Amino acid sequence: MDYDSVKSRATEAVSHLSLTEPVTLISIQKHLETQRGRSIVIRPMDGIQDPSLCGLWFGLDDLDLVFHTNAASELHRQQIILHEFSHMVLRHEQEVVPEEYAATLFPDLNPGRVVKALKRTDVHDDIEATAELLADMLANRIFASARRQPKRFGEVFG
Repeated sequence: MDYDSVKSRATEAVSHLSLTEPVTLISIQKHLETQRGRSIVIRPMDGIQDPSLCGLWFGLDDLDLVFHTNAASELHRQQIILHEFSHMVLRHEQEVVPEEYAATLFPDLNPGRVVKALKRTDVHDDIEATAELLADMLANRIFASARRQPKRFGEVFG
């Protein structure tokens, strides 16, 4: 893995995003929906037995589906979603998912409509490492934005 290249690509990608304050997971989602011209639906994955599968992005004909495993915390859930958003931002090529696999994982979806998916498996791969670093950068933007937001009177003065 070429860490300098990974860092350069992630830094360039975050610098090209025109995120408005306050930066939140929802504002990033709305920004991507506008950029991509399609809705993004986020759902938990229930009953997944593969421990290496944290998040999954399905590109359908008219929307993007982001699935996440049940995370130990809201912060972990956010990181999984930001990782999948990062693949969108970075315009990573998506793997073609066999219809049988899609039907097994998501029986309520028409497997014929599922055109592509990208799943997080190996963060030692340049593509996955870049997406994870970009997700970290986006998480830092969310955290910094939250710290800058004015607090309600009761939060400040008790």
